[in-house]
Amino acid sequence: MSLELIASTTFGLEALAADELRRLGYPELKVENGKVTFSADLSAICRCNLWLRTAARVRLKVGEFKASSFEELFEKTKALPWADYLPADAEFPVEGRSAQSALFSVPDCQAIVKKAVVESLKPKYNLEWFPENGPLFKIEAALLKDTATLTIDTSGPGLHQRGYRALAGGAPLKETLAAALVILARWYPDIALIDPFCGSGTILIEAALQGQNRAPGLNRSFVSEAWPLIPSKYWEEARLEARDLIKPVQPDYLIGTDIDQRVLRIARHNAAAAGLEGLIHFQQREAKETKSAKKYGKLITNPPYGERLGNEKEVEQLYRELAQVCRDLDTWSFYILTAFPRLEKIMGRKATKRRKLYHGGIETQYYQYYGPRPPR
Repeated sequence: MSLELIASTTFGLEALAADELRRLGYPELKVENGKVTFSADLSAICRCNLWLRTAARVRLKVGEFKASSFEELFEKTKALPWADYLPADAEFPVEGRSAQSALFSVPDCQAIVKKAVVESLKPKYNLEWFPENGPLFKIEAALLKDTATLTIDTSGPGLHQRGYRALAGGAPLKETLAAALVILARWYPDIALIDPFCGSGTILIEAALQGQNRAPGLNRSFVSEAWPLIPSKYWEEARLEARDLIKPVQPDYLIGTDIDQRVLRIARHNAAAAGLEGLIHFQQREAKETKSAKKYGKLITNPPYGERLGNEKEVEQLYRELAQVCRDLDTWSFYILTAFPRLEKIMGRKATKRRKLYHGGIETQYYQYYGPRPPR
């Protein structure tokens, strides 16, 4: 069964999700703002939910069409092959969003799509009423510039919910964004890695998962596992493949420090829940005390900034201390995600690279300072 699937992402991570999909064996894809559309078969729903590190969720695309009137939205939705996907007992709530479209009332669009799906299913199942007491098929009707895209969510809870983080500190970094920071820093398990503001440990945990080639979704379930559409053997095969591909690598040097003993307890708990107990060393320490006997390494961090720490002078002092750490570790590379606007001034130099990323709806910059290459 050939399908069109959509890996949705936060803005800035589309190219990374596209690279992941190519590596998974899905080269036919189209990258747009906030999503990557790709062609695949049913087994891809299982594999992509298990493996995608930087995508927010995986959606099954049912149809896309122009709709500038409610009548058009109803008729074109009704014409789509809903019975190919939804069983007679499916629970199918409809969510909606609209931008730059004539049909701007989201509640009205949701009600019309719901009614159209019901009318489409009636003749297929010879029913006038649907109990909706079976598996969940959450439909999304997204309108952009008068084009309606109708999808069904295959993930359930967002893919950032890996299953290991029952606990989090304040202003936690989403696992998908943390994974992206590690990928963009080109970290490998034989490279020393320090996060001096580690909080609940997400950057280091995502690094260790990547280092061992562990599928990030291996310890959780997905809503589409209950769909009759997907044979259970597809899920079994995808999980077996993921387990077979785990590398029993011991990362060389993973250090997380924070001044808050409470969040370090959370970090240790999360690392153990991810199956990484003993691989990451968490220590209580001020960021300014960061040092290493390692000649080369990478520092990847998301320090507090204005929105997350009250006093402006305190924030500035924190970044001055971080800049001094970077000067002392003069052969290391540094990767700093922040909305603090004067980072480059305080560091005393322009970043080698900058990338705009969004953290919890806040626009941030990922400043990348490349150190010298280690000798071979």
